[in-house]
Amino acid sequence: MPSLPNEGDNQGTTSLTLSSGLTFQNSIRRKVREKKKHATITANIAGTKYEIVRVAIDEMGFVKTRDDDETANLIWNDCAVQQEKIADLQNYQRINHFPGMGEICRKDFLARNMTNYPMENYFIPRTWIFPAEFTQFQNYVKELKRKRRQKTFIVKPANGAMGHGISLVRNAEKLHSQDHLIVQEYLDKPFLMEGYKFDLRVYILVTSCDPLKIFLYHDGLVRMGTEKYHPPNESNLSQLYMHLTNYSVNKHNEHFERDETEDKGSKRSIKWFTEFLQTNHLDVSKFWNDISELVVKTLIVAEPHVLHAYRMCRPGQPPGSDSVCFEVLGFDILLDKKLKPWLLEINRAPSFGTDQKIDYDVKKGVLLNALQLLNIRTSDKRKNLAKQKAEAQKRLYGQGSMKRLSPISSDWEKQRRSLERRREELKERLAQVRRQISKEEHENRHMGNYRRIYPPDDKLLLEKYEGLLATAFQTFLAGRAASLQREINNPLKRMKEEDILDLLEQCELDDEKLMGKSVRPRGPKPLYSMPESAQFMKKNKNDSSGSSHESSSDISEWEEEAEKEDENGKKEKNQPLKKVPSYVSAASSTSPIRRSVSCPRSISALAMQMQADKRPFTTKPSMHLSRSSLANRSHSLNRGSSTIKVSHTANPGSVEMQQGTREQEELLTKETLAIFSDMKIRYPGKTNEEADLIIDDIMDNWKYHKSKVASYWLIKLDSIKQRKVLDIVKVSIRSVLKHIWRVSDVECLHLYRLFNRVFNRLLWSHGQGLWNCFCNSGSSWETIFSKSTEAMTADQLQCCQRIVELCKQCLLVVYKYSSDVRGTISGMNSDWDDTRIIFPSASQFSFECFRK
Repeated sequence: MPSLPNEGDNQGTTSLTLSSGLTFQNSIRRKVREKKKHATITANIAGTKYEIVRVAIDEMGFVKTRDDDETANLIWNDCAVQQEKIADLQNYQRINHFPGMGEICRKDFLARNMTNYPMENYFIPRTWIFPAEFTQFQNYVKELKRKRRQKTFIVKPANGAMGHGISLVRNAEKLHSQDHLIVQEYLDKPFLMEGYKFDLRVYILVTSCDPLKIFLYHDGLVRMGTEKYHPPNESNLSQLYMHLTNYSVNKHNEHFERDETEDKGSKRSIKWFTEFLQTNHLDVSKFWNDISELVVKTLIVAEPHVLHAYRMCRPGQPPGSDSVCFEVLGFDILLDKKLKPWLLEINRAPSFGTDQKIDYDVKKGVLLNALQLLNIRTSDKRKNLAKQKAEAQKRLYGQGSMKRLSPISSDWEKQRRSLERRREELKERLAQVRRQISKEEHENRHMGNYRRIYPPDDKLLLEKYEGLLATAFQTFLAGRAASLQREINNPLKRMKEEDILDLLEQCELDDEKLMGKSVRPRGPKPLYSMPESAQFMKKNKNDSSGSSHESSSDISEWEEEAEKEDENGKKEKNQPLKKVPSYVSAASSTSPIRRSVSCPRSISALAMQMQADKRPFTTKPSMHLSRSSLANRSHSLNRGSSTIKVSHTANPGSVEMQQGTREQEELLTKETLAIFSDMKIRYPGKTNEEADLIIDDIMDNWKYHKSKVASYWLIKLDSIKQRKVLDIVKVSIRSVLKHIWRVSDVECLHLYRLFNRVFNRLLWSHGQGLWNCFCNSGSSWETIFSKSTEAMTADQLQCCQRIVELCKQCLLVVYKYSSDVRGTISGMNSDWDDTRIIFPSASQFSFECFRK
C-alpha cells in the first residue's frame, strides 16, 4: 500500500500551492497594470502619400495601424471623404475633413456663396460663374466698352487645381457661354517683391463647427513667380510664369530658384516676409489682422453648410460635444500694392510635399501643433465604450425618460413638467459651457504657433462676427431645417455659466413654491464649476510634457473627482468645525478655484465676491455672514467644495469685524501700490540709472523702435516665450504680496486674482493685448473689469495699471538686451532661428524695489 504523506509533507505542499497561486495572481495584476500603462493612440494614415504626415505621427508618439483598421483614434486622408464614413465614426475618433467644406473649396461654390454678402466680403475679385452668369458678364463687358475701358480677365476651371487650365484674356468675345468656367477680374496691380509677383499660402486649422473654432498658423509660404512682372498686355498674356504664382506651375521653369535659406529663392516663409515688411516700415500687426478677418469672414459663410452637413452625418450627437472632424485648410491670398489681401482660392487638401527644407520646417510645425490642439487622449476609447454601455442600460431600464402626461392632467402637473424640462435643458447647457471652458484652457496651453482668431478675445470684434454669422444662418435656413433654426435662435447659446446657474436656481425656487415648501436659506454648495481644482493643477504639473493624449483637460476625469469630493463632503457633514487660518477664503480651503480666462462671468466670481466681503486678517477663527444670493443657491447646482461652514444668523460683532477687515485690506492694498511704484527692472550688467536711460531712449525714439519691438514680441516670440517675459513681473509680484499680506499662498488673495486676469489679458491673441498698451489701439485691458460683477477700488485699479507699466518696461528691456546680444554674436546678419539669441534666460532679469 502506498504510504500516506506525513503532516510536514502536507504543510509543505500547501505552502507551495499557496505561493504558486499568489505568484500567478500577482503576474496577472502586473500584466493588467502594464497594459494600462502602455495604452497607445492609434493612427490610420493609409490615405496619405506625404512622408511629413508620418513623421508628425511618429513624433506625437502615435502608433500606426493596419490600412484596413477603421477603429483608429486618428484617420488621415489626403482627399475628402464620403459622408457615410464620417457617420460610421465613433465619438473617440478624429478624421481630418469636414463634410460640406466644399462650399468654399470649389471655385464656383465659393463665388456663389460669397455673392450673398457683397458688403462684407469685398476681398474676393469680381467673379462670374459660366454658363449661369454669362449674360451678366456680357453686360459688364458692354459697359466697359461704353466707358472706353479695357480689363484683363483670368479664366479658371470650376473645379480645377494646381494651375491646370488657367488662362488670361482681354477679348471677352472669345469666351463661350456653354463652358463650365470661372471668370474673374485680374488683379493687375499686385504688391511686388524684387520685381516678382507672389502669393501667400496661409494655413488654417478648424477644430470644431459646433461651436465654430478657427486657428491661424503664424507662418506659411511665400510663392513667387519666376519671371519679372509686367502689367498684362496682348504680348505677355501667355507668359504664365509671370502672371501665375502656383508652385506646381513655376517649378517647371528653368529660372525657378531652390534655396535652403528662407530669405532667398522662389519659395520663402511668411515669417521672413513679415520681417521684410518691418524692414520697409510697414504695419505687420495690420497685415495679420487683415488676414485674420478675411479667413474668419470666409469660414462664417461656410459655417451653416458645414454645420448642417455635420449634423446630418452625426444625428445622435448632442450639440457642443467633441467634434470627430477637423480640417487643415490652405488659403491662397494675393496682396495688392496697398497690402490689401485678396482671396484667390481655398484648398481643403493642401499639399504637404517637402521638396525643400522650408517646406519641411513650415509643414511639420503646421501638423504637429494641429495634433497637439486636438487633444486626442488614450482614455477616449475606453470612456466612449463605457458611456455607450451606460446609455444602453438607461434605455433598457427606462431611466432618464419622462412619462407622458395624460390628457386629463392638472395645471399643477403641467407646470411641474415644464419646470423639469427647463431644468434639464439648463443643466445640459451648463455642461456644454463647462466643457468649452476646459477645451479653451487646453488650447491656450498647447497653441504653439497657432493663434485663435475665432472666437476672438475682442468683444467688439466678436459681436461683429456674431452678427455676420446670424445673417449667414438666416440666409441658409430660410424655409428649411426648422430644428436647426430653433437651436441657432436659442437664447441659451449666448449665456455664460453664471447666467445659467441663476436660471437653474430660479427653477428650484419655482419648484419649491409649486410644491408648497417653505424656502429655507441654504449654505453655499460645493463648487465644481472650474476644472482647475487642486487635483487638476497637480495633474497638469505632472503631465507638462506636452503630449496631447496626456492632457489635463479631461472632462470625465474631472467629473469623477468631483463625485469623489461630493461623497467626502457628505461623510464630513457631521464632523466638528475645523480651525483654519481666517485669511484663507471659503472657496480655497480645500482646492483653489480660479476664474477661467475664457469665462468672464464664471461662477468662481461668487467665491471672489465672498472673499471681497468677508476677509478677516487675524488668525482666529471667525463666523461669516452668508450673502443672500449665495445662501439660496440650490443644492443641485454642483458648487465648489468647502469645509468651512457659514453661519446663517448674523450677530452685531460680525459686522464690526467685517468692516475692520475691509479697512485693513485697503491699508495693505495702499502699501502694495507704494511698493509697486518703487519697483524697477534690473538690466543685466548695468546700473539702475543706466536701465532707466535705456527705457527712456527707446520711448524717445519710438518711431524707430516700434516696428522692431512689434516684430520681436508678436512674431519672433511664441506664446511660451511671451508668457516667460510676463512671468518675470509675475514672480516679483508674488514675492511682494507674500511679504506684505503675510500669506504663504497668494492664490487666496482677491487682489492677486485681479492681477492674474490682467496678465491673461495682456497675453490674449498671441500677445496683442500687451502690444495694444503701446500703440493705444484695440481693446484696452481695463475692459475686462467693465462688465464684471466685482467691485474694484481705486487703489486696486492703480495696482493693475502699475503692473501693466512694469510689463511694458520688462518687454523693452528684454528686447534691448536680446538685440545687444545678437549684435555681439552675429553682427548685422543675425540668426533669428537661434532661440537663445531671440530670448535670453529669464533668470537674468528681475525687479528691485528702491524705497527711500
